[in-house]
Formats: sequence, structure tokens, C-alpha cells
Amino acid sequence: MALTKWSSDPVHTQITFKVKHLMITTVTGHFKQFEINVETEGDDFNNAKKIELTANINSIDTGNEQRNTHLRSSDFFDVEKNPKLKFVGTKYEINGDDGQLHGNLTIGKITKPITLDVEFGGLVKDPWGGLRAGFDLKGKLSRKEFGLNYNATLEAGGVVVGDEVKLVAEVQLVKEAQVVEKKVA
Repeated sequence: MALTKWSSDPVHTQITFKVKHLMITTVTGHFKQFEINVETEGDDFNNAKKIELTANINSIDTGNEQRNTHLRSSDFFDVEKNPKLKFVGTKYEINGDDGQLHGNLTIGKITKPITLDVEFGGLVKDPWGGLRAGFDLKGKLSRKEFGLNYNATLEAGGVVVGDEVKLVAEVQLVKEAQVVEKKVA
């Protein structure tokens, strides 16, 4: 069986998150450095054999360097001890162009299952003869479940940073190569 390797096109892929600030507005951030690697049978994503994302937490960007530095500190991600976060897909359920990607997200020393809603954008040949696949993913998680507990209470009640983190990713994968699996007798 031929396995096809796919990797993310970093210029056309965005991994973003959204969190409530002061309970009234939302702060959006993204990771500038990440890798997504996928292996499929042929060009069929329905039975993906491997789906992995690794993000460099030090590349976090919210548009404010003071906030970025705080997020990198031990109050949140503690990049000195935990430089990367990782998602490993365990099951991809598809229904037409929509589906769900189940997997395990590891932040620091904590790994928890999460589920992302997936919209498959399709396959297309690019102008250079390569094959690309597009996906939109959405999900949410509790940051406290991953040990990201920092907060401050507001005078009128509520907190500075919301617990729910919304995840949004626009992913473009580029077909790399096919590898023939050798069966050992």
C-alpha cells in the first residue's frame, strides 16, 4: 500500500486561538512557527494514517509584545520548560465535506483529548503541478484543563482571562511523496 505524505504550507496555513479578555472582548492570537504532517493512503484523507501538529510556543503572537511575553512566562505556557505543544490525531470521521477530527493535545505535561470540527475544502492542482488539500478546523477547550490557570478577578466580578479557548485553523497541505510500505513476512 502506498502512503502519501503531506505537509503544511506555512504561507497558506494559520493556527489561531481566541480568548475572552475582561469578559467583554476577544483577544486573537496565532502561532508563527508550526508543522503539520499527515499520511494518507493515496490521496484519500478518509483513512488518514497520521495527523500531527507541532507548534513552537515561543512563536505565539497576539499583536502585543507585552502580552506575548506574559503568555510565554510560567504564568501560562512556561516556554523554558515546555517549548512546544503537540496535537496527534486519533480518528477522523467524515460525512461528505464535513467531519470531526479526534485527537490528543499536549501542552506542557498535560495531554487531553479534543475534537475539532472539520470542513474539507477539496483537492486542487497548483500552477506548479503539485497537489494541495484544504481544510477549515474549529474547536474549543478549557485552558485550565491544561494547567493554564493564571487569572485575576475583576472588581465588578468576572475575570481578566476567560477559560474557554476557541481554536480556528485554516490548513493547506502540500503533497510530498508516496512511500510504498514493505510488509515483513
